[in-house]
Amino acid sequence: MKYPVTPDGRYFVHRGRLWRCTNPNLDESDRQRWVRNLMSARRGVKSAKAASDEEALREARRLVHEAKVHLGERGPTWWDDESDFNRCLVKNTPYAKWWESRERE
Repeated sequence: MKYPVTPDGRYFVHRGRLWRCTNPNLDESDRQRWVRNLMSARRGVKSAKAASDEEALREARRLVHEAKVHLGERGPTWWDDESDFNRCLVKNTPYAKWWESRERE
C-alpha cells in the first residue's frame, strides 16, 4: 500500500494524519539495520503482550522507540527547522491546502 508523501518528503499521510518519514539521508546499511531492529522489537511487543509480561513489554517498546529515533521517525527532526507535525491531522497543518488539492483530483 502506497501512502501519499508531502511535497517536501517529510511526512506520509495515513487516515488523514501526518507521520514522519524515515530520514532519507541515512546510509542504506544503517537504515536496513534499524528497520530490522524495529521489526524485531515490534515482534517483541506482540510476544510480551501475548505473555502478559509487563517488563518485556516495556523493554520491547523501548527498543521500538530507539529504532524509530535512529530512523528519524521520532526525536529531533532530520530537516533544518524544528517544525514537527508528526501525528497531527493534515487538515490542521500547513499541508492542508496541498492535501485538499489532492482530494479534489
